[in-house]
Order: sequence, then structure tokens, then C-alpha cells
Amino acid sequence: MALTKRIIPCIDVDLDDDGDAAVYTGVNFENLEYTGDPVEMARAYNDAGADEFVFLDITASAEGRETMLDVVEAVADEVFIPLTVGGGIRTVEDIAETLRAGADKVSITTGALERPELITEGAEAFGSQCIVISVDARRRYDDGGEHYVDVDGESCWFECTKRGGREGTGIDVVEWAADADRRGAGELFVNSIDRDGTKDGYDLALTRAVCEAVETPVIASSGCGGPEDMYDVFTEAGADAALAASIFHYGEYSIEETKAHLRDRGIEIRT
Repeated sequence: MALTKRIIPCIDVDLDDDGDAAVYTGVNFENLEYTGDPVEMARAYNDAGADEFVFLDITASAEGRETMLDVVEAVADEVFIPLTVGGGIRTVEDIAETLRAGADKVSITTGALERPELITEGAEAFGSQCIVISVDARRRYDDGGEHYVDVDGESCWFECTKRGGREGTGIDVVEWAADADRRGAGELFVNSIDRDGTKDGYDLALTRAVCEAVETPVIASSGCGGPEDMYDVFTEAGADAALAASIFHYGEYSIEETKAHLRDRGIEIRT
């Protein structure tokens, strides 16, 4: 029996001018606009029937600071569904502190790229189910990659970036995903910088390439414009979960409406 698909809202959290945590929404990882209070939004999504919830501290890695654990604790008090927290996690102790703050899983991007051993260390210490490796991918149309796909008649590869998408690495996403899988990652969280905030649909070529390369469950992220985009990423790319932000934050679709649409289309969705 196929596993049911998951619908996961996500908040991108940063510090505002007064040093308080706030949720921001942007396009292509830029032009961020204030969206709401993280604790209030967490409570609303928990009550709305989300399957899981993702909290990303979007500048912790770029600024070299720790994740805002006090805010994580406040969010964890409001959600009774699996909570994934990412941003600024570089060591096993960072993982431990984040889990102690109330997270069920940690999402690691830069820390794993800079020291891949962290994946295995985290999996051995806390279990693979706690370790989510997040990939911030961007398309490249040069000869620097290892795994190429055809997109609209052009050949491209996908590059891993780090520090919130600010720095390229030259690392091929598909190769990195397979490596993370081997090292003990429990899930892969695949973000497309090219589709982020556009509502033009998930990057199906990116998601499909990763899904075909790993055994680990894959969460598709970036570009969702509505439930039909989720249907596409489930059926055409093989994703195990679909993450969205803007369509939920701005009330364009509810979790309930999204799940009802997918059920009507024949997708097994959690109740």
C-alpha cells in the first residue's frame, strides 16, 4: 500500500528591526515582506489540520548565529503535529538543543554541505527520522554538473547553494541527495530557488531527479500555486510530501480545501 501524502505549511522566520521574530514571504529568496507572527501562525496551522509544520530561521546560517530557540519553544507549545526546525544547525549539540526546544526533526543545509559527517553523526545520535537534509537548488545551464535533465528543450543541472541561497557550491544536487541518503538522512527537503514564491508550480524536473536517485522520502518545496500543483508533484515527480507557504499564508487556499481537492483527484491524503 502506498504511503499517504503529507501537506506541510512552512514559515520563514527572521528578526525584525526591533529584534523580534517575524514571518516573512518573498520571491526567489529575495524581496521579503512581513507576513505575521510565528507563534500565532503555528497555532493556526495546527488547528487547520496540517500534517506537519516547518519552521525555518532563514538568516541564521548567513549571519553565523544560532537558531532562535526561544521562539522555537513558543511555537512547539502550540503545535501537536511533527515540527521540523531549520537554520544555523552546524553541530550535534545544535541538533540536541533544537530537539530539546521542542522540535521533532531538524532541517540542515549549510552545516551538512560544509561537513557531511554531521548527517551520520546526527542519525546515529538521534535516529535518522530526526535528520532532514534541506537542499536549496538552482538551475545551471553550463557544463559544471554531473546529472543533467532536459527542461523545455534545454539541458540543465541543479546546483546546491548554502547560506540561505547566497552562495553557490558547485555541488550537483542529485549527487548530494544520493550521498545524504547513504549517510543516513531520514528525509530530503528540496527547495527550488528558481520557483520560490512564484506560484508557477513546483520544479518537477528537480523533484523527479532527486526522487529517482534516493530511497529517502522527499518533501517538495517552492512554487506551489494551488492544490493542482501538489497533485502534479505527487503524480509526475513522485514526492512524498508537498510544502507550501504563500497560498496558505494569504488565505488563497485552506488546508481543508487542499486536502479535499487532492482526495477528489485520487490522492491518498492524511485525514
